[in-house]
Amino acid sequence: MIIAETERLILRRFTAEDKQAVFLLNSIPEILTYIPGEPMSSVTQAEQILNELVFPGYEKFGFGRWAVEHKADNKVIGFCGPTFVQEYNEVELGYRYLPDYWGTGIGFEAAQAALTKIPSFDIDHVIALILLGNRGSEALARKVGMTERERNTFMGHKVNVFHKSL
Repeated sequence: MIIAETERLILRRFTAEDKQAVFLLNSIPEILTYIPGEPMSSVTQAEQILNELVFPGYEKFGFGRWAVEHKADNKVIGFCGPTFVQEYNEVELGYRYLPDYWGTGIGFEAAQAALTKIPSFDIDHVIALILLGNRGSEALARKVGMTERERNTFMGHKVNVFHKSL
């Protein structure tokens, strides 16, 4: 199911066929510098994330992290989209991309597209939980109009909490 489309990207729901892409996004150490947890070591772990977190989120809330597919090469290069964060009782806009696409404007393009669709799920504001030191993610949050709300913790790590009313 396509959620949004831009000149270069398609934002859509993840499918079971995306397990390899999910594995890559969770196994490359460079990507995980500011992500809590250990890198994945098998595609089976990616299948587990899809089956136990992503797909149930779609069913329960109608939304969740969306696959970001690059039109030029027809592959999933990241994710961008909302997810409900129980610890904050709020919806977070999260994003992650393969390093080859960093610095190309893909993150901004996908986040802008996601933010235009999120209100259709009866969501009136989003947060971003960004580990301290992740300047790239903070810059993207600011670029899409989010402002820093507070410092807090998430999964045992200090985070800057950004906020945007929709």
